[in-house]
Amino acid sequence: MKQFWRPLAAIALIAVAACGSGKPKEVPQVTFAYPSDTVLTRYVNLPGAAWLGAGRWVVVAGEFNEAAIVDFGSKTALALGGKGEAELRNPYAVFASGDTAYVADWALRRVTLWTAAGKRAGFIGTVDALKGALPAARDAAGQLYFEIKPAVMPNGRGNRDSTMVVRASPDLAKFDTVARLSPLDLAEIEDTQGKRFERRVFSGLDEWGVFRDGTVWVARVYQNYLVQLPPVGKPIRGEDLPDRVIEVSGIDRDQFVEQFPEELRPTAERLPFSPIKPPFEHALASPVGLVWLEKSRPAIDSVRSYQVLDRQGHLAYIVILPSRQGHVIALGDSTALVAEQYKEGVRLMQVRLPRP
Repeated sequence: MKQFWRPLAAIALIAVAACGSGKPKEVPQVTFAYPSDTVLTRYVNLPGAAWLGAGRWVVVAGEFNEAAIVDFGSKTALALGGKGEAELRNPYAVFASGDTAYVADWALRRVTLWTAAGKRAGFIGTVDALKGALPAARDAAGQLYFEIKPAVMPNGRGNRDSTMVVRASPDLAKFDTVARLSPLDLAEIEDTQGKRFERRVFSGLDEWGVFRDGTVWVARVYQNYLVQLPPVGKPIRGEDLPDRVIEVSGIDRDQFVEQFPEELRPTAERLPFSPIKPPFEHALASPVGLVWLEKSRPAIDSVRSYQVLDRQGHLAYIVILPSRQGHVIALGDSTALVAEQYKEGVRLMQVRLPRP
């Protein structure tokens, strides 16, 4: 089977201008090697994945209303809960704590716990004190973390407020706000239904997560730096990250509109577009405390690049993924899970992490 990969490149030092200082900074650059393990699936899009250890990962396939344990030892993808709707109905997100997967289901309004062997291990329901939210992360002490979005208003004006990251005690009796995320980049538009606020297409979002020790990290998309909020002590603000400005092109617009059914494309074309792309499109963390930022790229690029940040928020090195359709969707201690779209579905690849 043909793989769209190149062998591991020799480590190269690249000079990057550090924002604000004007001084060049030498940053190591490495490239992913050929994958050693591959599992083929029929899925189309995978909105979430997490590492369970020992070559096992949990993935959510929203368009198939399914979540599965992918085992690279047996080369299998085991659907959780079987084919019925009793255990899972509309899963949309997943996180892991140790070897336990937490799968969020918006239809059943709960997060279901699963072992790495695919056995159900309980569930967590919605929390009334947090507007019916479901947990999005857990630390080693059992504290749960929630993302609380602003109140919805018919004209979209509520989206001008900040989303909150809230920490809850294991018994869900105590709550405190840990961080506030940047408001959405909105534009006011007018149509036959009146004026309303819509998020600009290709505008960025703050990304966040939690390390096992309870430190909350937030990748700030507009300021382009990482801030870490430990349970005790002052926030740790990372360095201003280097980046290039990438304009939203006509190809980007066309590709966005073509994702919609033909009857909805005229509406999609009237949405407001950001003039430039954000510095990163996605962020994810590894169990060893590194944060990876998936960088924006021009539509014609055939590779993806990731800035890897250490626990001080400094740019440690850059990783290149030589694949047009591939993404890193989860990180383990020494491997990454890469999802690459192909004609029959999604090719999942467990790839050893390259290091400088």
